[in-house]
Amino acid sequence: MAKESETLVKELMGKLEHIRNIGIVAHIDHGKTTLSDSLLAGAGMISEELAGKQLAMDFIEQERQRGITIYAANASMVHSFDEKDYLINLIDTPGHVDFGGDVTRAMRAVDGVIVLADAVEGVMPQTETVVRQALRERVKPLLFINKTDRLIKELKLSPEEMQERFKKIITEVNLLIQKYAEKEYKDKWAVSVEEGKVAFGSATRNWAVSIPVMKKTGMTFKEVIELTEAGKEKELAKKAPVYNVLLDMVVKHLPSPKEAQPYRIPRIWPGDPESQEGKDMLVCNKEGGLAGVVTKIYPDPHAGYVATVRLFSGTINKGEDVYLVSKQKKEKIQQVSIWKGPQRLSMDSVYAGNIVGIVGLKDAFSGETISSPEKPITAFEGIKHIFEPVVTKSIEPKHPKDLGKLIDFLKRTGREDPTLQVKINEETGEYLISGLGELHLDAKVERPIKEAGIDAQFSSPIVIFNESVRSASGSVEGKSPNKHNRFYVMASPLEPEIHKAMVNGEIQDQEIKKKNVELQNKLVELGFDRDESKKVKLVYNKNILLDMTRGVHAILEVMEMVKDSFKEAMDEGPQAREPCAGIKISLMDAKLHEDAIHRGPAQVIPALRKSVRNAMVQAKAFILEPKQIIRIDVPTEQVGGASKEVNNRRGQILDMTEERGLTMIRAKIPVNEMFGFNSALKSSTGGLGFYSLIDVLYEPLPKELEHKIIKQIRERKGITVMEEEEDE
Repeated sequence: MAKESETLVKELMGKLEHIRNIGIVAHIDHGKTTLSDSLLAGAGMISEELAGKQLAMDFIEQERQRGITIYAANASMVHSFDEKDYLINLIDTPGHVDFGGDVTRAMRAVDGVIVLADAVEGVMPQTETVVRQALRERVKPLLFINKTDRLIKELKLSPEEMQERFKKIITEVNLLIQKYAEKEYKDKWAVSVEEGKVAFGSATRNWAVSIPVMKKTGMTFKEVIELTEAGKEKELAKKAPVYNVLLDMVVKHLPSPKEAQPYRIPRIWPGDPESQEGKDMLVCNKEGGLAGVVTKIYPDPHAGYVATVRLFSGTINKGEDVYLVSKQKKEKIQQVSIWKGPQRLSMDSVYAGNIVGIVGLKDAFSGETISSPEKPITAFEGIKHIFEPVVTKSIEPKHPKDLGKLIDFLKRTGREDPTLQVKINEETGEYLISGLGELHLDAKVERPIKEAGIDAQFSSPIVIFNESVRSASGSVEGKSPNKHNRFYVMASPLEPEIHKAMVNGEIQDQEIKKKNVELQNKLVELGFDRDESKKVKLVYNKNILLDMTRGVHAILEVMEMVKDSFKEAMDEGPQAREPCAGIKISLMDAKLHEDAIHRGPAQVIPALRKSVRNAMVQAKAFILEPKQIIRIDVPTEQVGGASKEVNNRRGQILDMTEERGLTMIRAKIPVNEMFGFNSALKSSTGGLGFYSLIDVLYEPLPKELEHKIIKQIRERKGITVMEEEEDE
């Protein structure tokens, strides 16, 4: 970035109307990082000759070796449109489903996205996932149909056939927007060719066109085809450079922070919009109170931890203190900067409306809220990925001397990527790490552990099951160890629509300390009893705790312990100590000792935990297994091999469609049977089949397998009959 450009960047950071925060999102291998290269080249940040080859945004060695993006990467660039300069803060995101957590976190930082779709492959499962992720955070999409040159050179399509192909992709993207957008954005955010919200081109060849560009320049599809066929794509790139076409589209159709924050803040921040900090965020006031979200943490060998932060209001100056809201602690800012790929441009101050780099937040994690120490604010909504970790491995250091290093590594990894769930049980010495897939664990845990010089061994992949209940129990009594306190609890299945809303992130985990009319109305709308909705005390990990007691002496004094007991019971169910889901636990009555000393945690927690688990057993507890819905793309003549592979793994084929000699199979397979599926699919289809994840869901484990699976899990966890009896 040239010196005059640096000065311009600093100047533009304070002009809200001239800022665009954007992400590039797509299915794997649809060309995101190549497009980022072309945009950086257009901004003069890398050589035009190297654009598409340099892969400037894949700056981690492992990304280059694997040929995929693993970490979201940032860059800020200046673009001129209608004789005005704009600051584009860009995030290039991963496309592989195992790194979807990075996409989810990037969506919190941006206000708009360019969705890439491969002109040949069209809308793929991960295209759907990224559109869904963006719309969940109220991030506005535009569409770029990439690799258009393949339609011309490989498929030899006529202009009319190309237009039909584009129309199909645009229709499918708009159907996704209709499916996942909130009511008021379904039509408003549809991508329209006529309005110039869609572009077509080739990121590798550095050209793109859109209807407004074609009208302005007089270009036609026929001319595009002729130049491509004649190998004159450099001429095409001069007439319609991809960075000009796309960044013009971004400036024209994606919102500035000033336009976006009034509708995004109510979605992502649960605080009072009428409060001073709420008003500051709604107008993106750089003079207002400090409010920002950490969307990424990564270790820099020279600077320590660098945090990517989206600032929603206020200004951060180098050397001042900020407050970490969740950690409830102050930390000093050492450096503030903006991004230019792997490097950072150092600044004295950074302003609201920008995506910035900060050094000095030693204890922050991805998703942390920052504010000024004098005026802490309500924390932003947690950044929750749409898929849960389903694959777990246990880790053990080979040498006891590495134990401390391993624990530090695991804690650090959990901070950097919250979609990796780290469970450290220092009593049993079991260290578990759960991720979105085998590649997720390999790329973000196994390989970095080796690189850190820790000699550790990993177990085979473990699948996390869930426990739930089929029916309602009666009132089950739990007695405290001193026999002075009694609790009466009922367990029943959660209403299906409410459970679904929790899975989709529409109902978040929360403690209800005062009347929450919004939650009550939402629950009633989804089938909850109106009286019960007023008694909800805690929503936790897709389960609900109700306080149905009346006139019980000292119940408020023990309520925090009741909640803790409920969490413990939901974390480890009665059958295999697996997490629980879709359960409603009602505290019906309690008899408590008058003296507080006889109703402390050591008395209340075991009594309640025991009664909750017993109530679940009475309510016909059962095991749910995770299943992946996948799409398999395979040449039609190889369908037999792919189908056989699905059937051999307790899989179910949901549907099949064929297009131009390629068959798309939608199938549902238990995660427990998915290990090694990729290589098995390749060998059974002559190396031509590949699959993508569409969704993850939990379904009841077949009855004939339940006993065997429970026995295996108990043996792995070392749950003895004696321990169980003690607990019961």
